[in-house]
Amino acid sequence: MSRIELDAVTKQYPDGTTAVRALDLAVSDGELLVLVGPSGCGKTTALRMIAGLEDITSGTISIDGRPVNDVEPRHRDIAMVFQSYALYPHLSVYDNMAFSLKYRKTGKSEIKKRVAEAARILELEPYLERKPRQLSGGQRQRVAMGRAIVRQPRAFLMDEPLSNLDAKLRVQMRAEIAQLQRGLGTTTIYVTHDQTEAMTLGTRVAVISGGVLQQVAPPGELYRRPANLFVASFIGSPAMNLIDARFERSDGGPVVTFGEHRLAVPQSVLAAHPALDRHLGGEIVLGIRPEHLYDPALGRPADPESVISLAIRLREELGSEVHAHAAIGRAAHVDQATADDVHSLATLVARMDPRTEIAEGQTAAVAVDTAELHFFDKESGASLRG
Repeated sequence: MSRIELDAVTKQYPDGTTAVRALDLAVSDGELLVLVGPSGCGKTTALRMIAGLEDITSGTISIDGRPVNDVEPRHRDIAMVFQSYALYPHLSVYDNMAFSLKYRKTGKSEIKKRVAEAARILELEPYLERKPRQLSGGQRQRVAMGRAIVRQPRAFLMDEPLSNLDAKLRVQMRAEIAQLQRGLGTTTIYVTHDQTEAMTLGTRVAVISGGVLQQVAPPGELYRRPANLFVASFIGSPAMNLIDARFERSDGGPVVTFGEHRLAVPQSVLAAHPALDRHLGGEIVLGIRPEHLYDPALGRPADPESVISLAIRLREELGSEVHAHAAIGRAAHVDQATADDVHSLATLVARMDPRTEIAEGQTAAVAVDTAELHFFDKESGASLRG
């Protein structure tokens, strides 16, 4: 096990493209940290720099306090698991798993012991004599992981290892990876573009956009306290509703207005967003998670000042829940490819109890849990939380 630290690590290519910009990151001994972000955001480049497969332009990468910028990949004692299984098709499962140990001239008895233990952990014992072509995708991914495990490295680096699997198998495999990592206690950095995978796997999650670290935090904190508009829009499914709004004061106290709608802002929310006062009378971005919009007709109490009237354009049945879509004017959102703040016609999405009778074409009363409102600076995109 080991600590991995990145201090102002930057990668710039000869054509001037900056893939990673001044990345500061510290991964604790035994931690599973997930790097997540849209395609092309720099997360795989960061992983490859840690592995030594990509030169860094500036900054320092350290393992257990020792800078490794100039250390060759094979001397960093790190095992990588790639998106492609990268198995030798002519070798058996046993020989694929044992390959790196044979290359290092490890004793035969030690190789047999390590492969047997990895096969037991990964439930590969019945398949040790098979060739990769005789295995399913999930079994091949287990073999790739087994090949990394037998090395007993300081750390694992995993680059989208589940991308080639179908949806059901991905769910199964990510649970197995989480259990395996906890059992081994090996420091692990895991790269994915799938925010659900990131949230379910990571002890902490680092969100990257445009080569810049946006926020690093435990999954629950990322969801409840996003640092900016990009994190708010990227983490969560359906995504947070982000709407152009104004913060004002009325006779009844502080309110947020958007289109024809007005919501009273509770004192608890004001206390949690101390920077909001500086925007009094001005424009902000209002954030509402879809699950914080609900049908008051189902019995959950709602303050009249938290109920808005919405024209329902689409009702999506998902079995365990209903997604109701309504047009409400202009919205603010973040283009995940460029991280640019973009404004367009808003479709507000409500994630509702499946018993709701709200239907397409109907104008419905929808309640907002105003204790869960989010506010962001319109220019910088930063959260207005304290």
